[in-house]
Amino acid sequence: MRRYIILSLILVLACGGCLAGTAGSGAPEAAPGYHSPCVLLLHGLGRTSMSMAAMARQLERDGFRVTRLAYPSTDATIEVLTRDHLAPAVERCYQDHCRVLHLVSHSLGGILIRQYLQTHALPVGSRIVMLSPPNQGSEIADYLKSYRIYHWITGPAGQHLGTQADSVPNRLAPVDAPIGIIAGRTSWNPLFSYLIPGPDDGKVAVTRARLKEMADFLVVPAGHTFIMNDDMVIAQTIHFLRYGRFDRAENDQDAGNPPDNSQNTP
Repeated sequence: MRRYIILSLILVLACGGCLAGTAGSGAPEAAPGYHSPCVLLLHGLGRTSMSMAAMARQLERDGFRVTRLAYPSTDATIEVLTRDHLAPAVERCYQDHCRVLHLVSHSLGGILIRQYLQTHALPVGSRIVMLSPPNQGSEIADYLKSYRIYHWITGPAGQHLGTQADSVPNRLAPVDAPIGIIAGRTSWNPLFSYLIPGPDDGKVAVTRARLKEMADFLVVPAGHTFIMNDDMVIAQTIHFLRYGRFDRAENDQDAGNPPDNSQNTP
């Protein structure tokens, strides 16, 4: 019984807010601004669209027209979530006269974007920023997926985020789109970090966030659960959407570290 209670507490931490409430009906929340560039925000596993509120506010201040997609991340597989929620949301953006559509995601949201781009393409000029994406899976999913309580908390999508070759992130083909990835290297969960080799954000190893086809890569002193609320991360996201690259000088100064070319370049 004691082991079950401890495991339950671990899983609540692993989900990073799964029990804080489920996502809404899936209808996006759009901000006004007909002629502004469009950005579609995707939250992570077990979160809601409110987790991207700080990012949305700053994007709107900077002149972007923002949609926060709410989708039931724990209710279906990655393929079904992409087909039934992300794909229709993109279509609604096009119907709202978005000629260029940027995508910004947290965690699982990045895998949905890659799944969508297996059979779709974004308009020319569109860019993607992924925050803490498990692009090569996560050792935490490997360790916990055999437990029923993990399946109950994270749903079908959580079962397919492991590091095995046949996991969804590892079997997706490269995508043809400008992608900037921001990985965190600060963890508040020593137990999970013990299970993850190398620097990590408490859920995903820095090396497992990478993609071969990415345009730029940045490592920041932030943790997995709240990386999307970090002021530097928000500023770097906006910089990439505008210029297709991250601002190295700002990152090195804010992080207090010299440039690390082994981590910050493809």
